[in-house]
Amino acid sequence: MVWDYAEANPLSGGSGSWQGTNGWALASIKRLIGAAEPAIVRWGDAAQLSYPDDQFDAVLTDPPYYDNVDYARLADFFYVWLKRTIGHLYPEHFAAAGTPKKQEAVADPVRHGGSKEKARRAYESMMAQAFAEAHRVLKPGGELAVVYAHKTTLGWATLVDALRSTGFIVAEAWPLDTEMKSRLIAMDTAALASSIFLVGRKRDAKAGTGGYEADVRPELEEIVRERVKTLWAQGITGAELVIACVGAGLRAFTRYERVEYANGEEVAAQKFLAEVETVVLETILNRLSKEVGGNGRREHSLAGVDPATRFYILWRYTYRWAELDAGEAIVFANGTHVELDGPGSLSYGARALVEKKKGKYRLRDFRERGEDEKLGLPGDSGPAPLIDALHRKLWLMENRPRILAGFLRESHVNREQMRLVAQALAGPALKGSEMADVSPTSELAALSKLTANWRAVVEDGVLELPERKEGEERRELRQPASREQAGKEQSA
Repeated sequence: MVWDYAEANPLSGGSGSWQGTNGWALASIKRLIGAAEPAIVRWGDAAQLSYPDDQFDAVLTDPPYYDNVDYARLADFFYVWLKRTIGHLYPEHFAAAGTPKKQEAVADPVRHGGSKEKARRAYESMMAQAFAEAHRVLKPGGELAVVYAHKTTLGWATLVDALRSTGFIVAEAWPLDTEMKSRLIAMDTAALASSIFLVGRKRDAKAGTGGYEADVRPELEEIVRERVKTLWAQGITGAELVIACVGAGLRAFTRYERVEYANGEEVAAQKFLAEVETVVLETILNRLSKEVGGNGRREHSLAGVDPATRFYILWRYTYRWAELDAGEAIVFANGTHVELDGPGSLSYGARALVEKKKGKYRLRDFRERGEDEKLGLPGDSGPAPLIDALHRKLWLMENRPRILAGFLRESHVNREQMRLVAQALAGPALKGSEMADVSPTSELAALSKLTANWRAVVEDGVLELPERKEGEERRELRQPASREQAGKEQSA
């Protein structure tokens, strides 16, 4: 046997071994044998079901996650071996050299001349056909369960359009841990560590048109407040919390066949999802503010910070250190009321907070920005964004602590708000399930050190003596043993 890539030892007895996989298969067979009704397995096209109308009490589907995985290509690995072993038993399924790919529901621009828009429309069309068939075979009062695990609202927009256009209302949405955190697709991509289970029911044919301002928005805000509170208490954070709340908010939108603004303009799914994301992110920001000691007043809370700082906190909270495709980044920016492109935007100039490269955006950290001597200082247009001042402060603390006091005086920042921002970025914002067992980044380490030594660095004035000279002894900043310990010390 020649090993040309890493693979689990099939003889080890661990995950992926023959012993393990056979054990799982046997356990499933034993369970099915004891069932009251025999299972019927059929291979077919989800867009053309061979069942009569109103046949099933429930339909459960785990559809392709927009553009995350080309499942047909992955299946080719198994297909060639199955064809050799059982191909003669099922010749109708193994006639081709590889798996059929033309009718696969995946948003892959390569299959559409490189056009992302054509890939999106093709995916939405195929999903709509499949959901239309599910709607047809469901009994009145039956339920559709859809498993979905995509972080971006662009992926969700196509799913929502397909569900709503085929007559479904999204009645509920809950996250369940179904994915391995260490899987390759989870590394800096839009794949969730949890799957969101959407529960749909047939919409009332008399649902008609709903007004966004009068009917949808009030219900949306009530749903989001309740869901953020509930999921937060259960330890669900980050992208899982955001997307689960977005999913729950779909109830207010999909209960109507059409949703309009007061001027008669239709609210498209993508536009609504941006509105939902705005409500969710604002609710999360208020919750984060309470977690780190904000008193609810704008001058002493995260709700009162400038748009750029709010954007930075919420990106780090939702996507951590991952980069985003341009489309999704712009949707996220709209939800936080900032501009990503053009003069004066977050990606413009030498002090840009966001880097745009080859159609992708990523946040820049304090190491990339903090050396700029003007960063965080007031300019002609007024005070600098708080995140600029924090990045400069972190860089000075790590590289030139002697002049940190002077910068703090010149920046005129609201130090209480800066403390809240630092604590949010060092603690609750990055304690999601996906961060388990992952080494902290240099920015996270610097933030943890800052929050643990806040009094020494900022409040006590130890570094504020103007006559201090380079090389003089100064109080050493302690590196906290952990983020949790840093939080305890700050509270004390």
